[in-house]
Amino acid sequence: MSIRDWPVNERPREKLLANGAHSLSDAELLAVLLGGSGRPGLDAVAMARELLRRHQSLRGLLSAPRTPGTTSLGPACPGLGIAGYCRLQAAVELARRHYAEAMRAGPPLDSPQATRDFLIRRLRDTPHELFCCLHLDNRHRLIAFDELFRGTIDGASVHPREVVKQALARNAAAVILAHNHPSGVAEPSQADELVTRRLREALQLVDIRVLDHMIVADNGCLSFAERGLL
Repeated sequence: MSIRDWPVNERPREKLLANGAHSLSDAELLAVLLGGSGRPGLDAVAMARELLRRHQSLRGLLSAPRTPGTTSLGPACPGLGIAGYCRLQAAVELARRHYAEAMRAGPPLDSPQATRDFLIRRLRDTPHELFCCLHLDNRHRLIAFDELFRGTIDGASVHPREVVKQALARNAAAVILAHNHPSGVAEPSQADELVTRRLREALQLVDIRVLDHMIVADNGCLSFAERGLL
């Protein structure tokens, strides 16, 4: 039986229109997003449930890598071709941008927890290491979130001149530094501490405060400020 044969009030799209997206399960939301009629033997909702089961969670599915040169995610994602993969990635990126835009108009990032919540949403599932900067106004409201460097964080890859240049261009009064550890462990290395000191000293020369440096990983989000490392 296809979804078209279901009672109208049980179809995912009709439920969304009648009751809002919050009323749908993860599988129903995926079915709406992916569209189509599923695959042979499975309607769209059943296929979405199967994808969630294979990846153990919604996060596992949305962060699943695609093998370069293929047109699907392989046997772990039966029925999810390149078009479906692109829809999922676009939806995730739209959610990230919507959240960032809301934060710019929202409450200030005036505590490590507020910053932690923001950064976990932005960086936790990124498969490569990114060094980022949150540029803040004098009330600690977010002006912009910029990805500045990609790759292993060390003295050679993070250039203080570029960080200072971008902070001045954003007219920032303060910054919060951040990067992720794809390894999954949010513990600072000696290189992390050295880079933090160099950037703080460089930014002090132009009267821009470094409020924190945060490391995002699977096991949490570490704050240099809370650790007494600033």
